[in-house]
Amino acid sequence: MASKKKQKYLVVVVGPTAVGKTDLCVQLAKHYHTDIISADSRQFFKEMNVGTAKPTPEEQQGIKHYFVGSHSISEEYNAGAFEADVLQLLAKLFNEKDVVLMTGGSGLYVRAVLEGMDEMPETDQRIREELSGQLEREGIAPLLEQLEKLDPVYFAQVDKANTQRVVRALEVCLSSGQPYSSFRKSEKQERPFQIIKIGLNRDRAELYSRIDQRMDLMLQQGLLDEAKALYPYRQHNALQTVGYKEIFDYLDGKYNWEEAVRLLKRNSRRYAKRQLTWFTKHPDEYAWFNPQQWEEIVGYINERMSR
Repeated sequence: MASKKKQKYLVVVVGPTAVGKTDLCVQLAKHYHTDIISADSRQFFKEMNVGTAKPTPEEQQGIKHYFVGSHSISEEYNAGAFEADVLQLLAKLFNEKDVVLMTGGSGLYVRAVLEGMDEMPETDQRIREELSGQLEREGIAPLLEQLEKLDPVYFAQVDKANTQRVVRALEVCLSSGQPYSSFRKSEKQERPFQIIKIGLNRDRAELYSRIDQRMDLMLQQGLLDEAKALYPYRQHNALQTVGYKEIFDYLDGKYNWEEAVRLLKRNSRRYAKRQLTWFTKHPDEYAWFNPQQWEEIVGYINERMSR
């Protein structure tokens, strides 16, 4: 009788910024003798180090991390490309390993790997540049108005504060002449491996205090100088993000340094809240733990693998 093919497991660890995903995953990677795939859409870019809290070689502790500093901000990289790259990598890793870890707080990128991405049409680069320019000059309000006309279905769902998603939806509408929502089929793809999903969270006051401390540390580590070096590239999608936008606005003279730091911390806390909202949309999807519950987390993974 043919021997049964050994089951492979992708252990996915998600959670808000500063919750402690990196530390826990490095320990899990040591425990299961495996590698880590980063699903943090800001850590892909080699020019963005301080502002993305990219794990340093010391923090990586000799564990192989994929998709950390793998691309340049001048390259177009999106969730669909990430899905294809990760599936190709997993096919290779699962030849040698039974368990691989994937961690990050970018919900769309995690979902792309777990469920697949909808096929989006080719878009016109000039349209994106025009929309980004309009956003810079006039703010988000006129773009939202346009999206409501072109695609009322997606307008009702989109996070109105997420400028990147609003611009992306409009870019598809204007390039294709079809509503963005018409391309979102949301049919889950089958994967040739088992998926174990873990969410990390902490008491809100503790999480917010960790976020504030992380921002202070980033500023000590030279976030201002990094943002100055990236300032000429500020139109890039990768830089339309908390941690850089506030400093770009300070460099533009929109407010003073104290206000920039206050907004940096406030917007980072709001970002963490949005991440949690994304991952808790379907409460039963993830098993939730405090990052310090090591034994419970390993017990849960082992129990899932023994089924």
